Amino acid sequence: MKTPFRQIRARFDDRTVTVYQAFSPDIAGPAVKDGRFSSGFKRDRMTWIKPSFLWMMYRSGWGTKPGQERVLAVTMSRAGFEWALQNSTFSHFEPEMHESRERWKASLTAPVRIQWDPERDMYLAPLSYRSIQIGLSGRASRLYCDEWTTAIEDVTDLAHEVHQLVLAEDIDRARALLPVEQPYQLAQELATHLGVK
Repeated sequence: MKTPFRQIRARFDDRTVTVYQAFSPDIAGPAVKDGRFSSGFKRDRMTWIKPSFLWMMYRSGWGTKPGQERVLAVTMSRAGFEWALQNSTFSHFEPEMHESRERWKASLTAPVRIQWDPERDMYLAPLSYRSIQIGLSGRASRLYCDEWTTAIEDVTDLAHEVHQLVLAEDIDRARALLPVEQPYQLAQELATHLGVK
C-alpha cells in the first residue's frame, strides 16, 4: 500500500506519543535525569519535535552534529500533541493551503509551526512522501515542558548502533532496531488543517 504524501507516523499508545529531539549533553543530561526539560533548556526559543526517528537521525547526523550529540525520545501526552497540531500554522506559505499570503502571515501568531519535509530511508536519503516537524514556541513550549512531557529517554546508543549497522550494509538488522512507527489517525477537521488527505 502506497504511503500518503503527508501522513503522521509515530510510536504511540492510547495516552502518549513519542517524539524525538537532539541536544548537547548539558541540556540532555539533566532532562533525562529529571524526566523533564529544565536546566539549560531555553523556553523562549522555538523547539522542534519530530515523531520520525529516521528524520531525527538525518537532522542530527545520527547524533554526531555539534550541539546534537544526545538523541532523546520524549514521551508526551496525546492531548498535548493534538493541541499543538490544532494550534498550528504552516512555516511557509503554500497556495493550495492558504487563501492568500496575507491570511497566512496573519496566522503566524499561532504558537506552533508545521513543516512537512521529505521522510528519510535507512541511508537518510529523501523519500517521496513527507514527515511532520512540529515547532513549539511561547505557550506551546511552556506546556510541552511543564504539562505534556511524561518521560524522557536517551536513545543515543540506539542511534549509534543503527548507524553502525547501516555503515556495515546490514540493513535488515538495522531496520529491526528502529522504533515501530504507525500511521496516526486524525479527525477529519484536523487532517484538513494539516493538509493531510
